[in-house]
Amino acid sequence: MKKMNALLLESVQKILALLVEGDYEQIERITHGIRISALDIKRAVTDYGRTLVAPPIESILLWEFVAVRGAYPPRWIATVPLWTLEEGRSDLSVALTLIEESFGVRIEVDDLHVL
Repeated sequence: MKKMNALLLESVQKILALLVEGDYEQIERITHGIRISALDIKRAVTDYGRTLVAPPIESILLWEFVAVRGAYPPRWIATVPLWTLEEGRSDLSVALTLIEESFGVRIEVDDLHVL
């Protein structure tokens, strides 16, 4: 389980880094655009009107992974707060589904929304 926990954290960190870089196309490639496209992500970030920045390392403590009972393959839902230059911890968050696969974790971005 420790290995899976590390893979979940790495997967979230990868998506957060790409959001901060503004590489929405890469996010769409990784997630296969299953729920949200690069254009949708860009629109959500642009509409929010602030500059995304890398979260402090201790923000990992705010991340909550909820296992989906009875799911096969195993999957988790996570809602992760984002950080901005103007606000610090933002009320904008990214909702993710993380699915265990033989090669690691498949990531789906479900939404970017204000909590």
